[in-house]
Amino acid sequence: MRLDLYFARRFLRALLIVMAIFAGLIVMVESLDQIRNFSGLDIGSMAIFSMALLRLPRTIYDILPIIVVIATLVLFLGLARSSELVVSRASGRSALRSLLPLVVVVFLFGLLSVAVLNPVASTTARSFETRSALYLKGERQVFSVSDEGLWLREGSQDGQMVIRATRSNLDGSELFDVSFIGFAKAGLPLYRIEAEEARIKGGQWQLVNAKRWPLLGAANPEAAATYHDTLTLNTTLTLAEIQDRFGTPQAVSIWDMSGYIKKLETAGFSARSYKMWLQSELALPFTFVAMLLIGAGFTMRHTRLGRTSTLVVTAIILAFAFFFLRSFAIILGQNGLLPISLAAWGPPMAVIFASLALLLHLEDG
Repeated sequence: MRLDLYFARRFLRALLIVMAIFAGLIVMVESLDQIRNFSGLDIGSMAIFSMALLRLPRTIYDILPIIVVIATLVLFLGLARSSELVVSRASGRSALRSLLPLVVVVFLFGLLSVAVLNPVASTTARSFETRSALYLKGERQVFSVSDEGLWLREGSQDGQMVIRATRSNLDGSELFDVSFIGFAKAGLPLYRIEAEEARIKGGQWQLVNAKRWPLLGAANPEAAATYHDTLTLNTTLTLAEIQDRFGTPQAVSIWDMSGYIKKLETAGFSARSYKMWLQSELALPFTFVAMLLIGAGFTMRHTRLGRTSTLVVTAIILAFAFFFLRSFAIILGQNGLLPISLAAWGPPMAVIFASLALLLHLEDG
């Protein structure tokens, strides 16, 4: 038991050290990237640094599998140089028995990452997008889905416009039973429009069967209301922005994902990408275990046997191959080319069993 705790502490320390190194590198690279993005704007260094910090949780979360495999290599190379693995084997412990505490640690680390770091990364990613749009365009755009339907808010220096739609088609290109409320820069309501359909095209909302009520300066808005078979409104939104915001599962916390999927389906959107992302997040602890076993399979040996650098490079290549295979399977699942469960759970489970077979072959023949 004491040896298990020792190995677990060593692995956790290696994991935190590698994560801290990557976090420092990410902050430096992101700071330089934000300086380039906001060059020419009157933005202070603290604002640039805060933007880089907002990008940090999402970036570090996306590369956690790579961090796990590098921490594994660091741990086992250190244990091999100090001959601690040799002593462990001499005491009667098999390689798989020595791996057990590390598997427990990395699995718990995966659960903690999904439960805690995922919501943090989602929140900071949304904050980054909002602040970036505010700095670059001087406007705010808000997208949300509720039980009442789809809500949008777009704004510019001239004012704000709030949009609510009961439902939409699958790709968000058409909204149905739509309400528009325009506000002046001072916050006073200017008009209200109800339309059966609304489409974005060429920088304009194209409305069908619309009724417009003037709200500012009209003693009786209903008497002054006008009917239009077609009506156009200028907009700063684009269809790509709507699809991008509602098609980005990473912006939704794991705790809100199930409810968000139901709201999307009620509003008429396809929620397949969100279902795929939810399953892949639930499978993330097993992805970490797979990365641990890949690293262990090539480094649980004494350095005096030679070929250490070749085996380390091989482990890194295989880890990156698994990382990209997992990403590719997620894309196939989002596009409907693979069943969601197979795309999310197939790659990590296949790698876990393959790595266990490799370990059994190397250790027991």
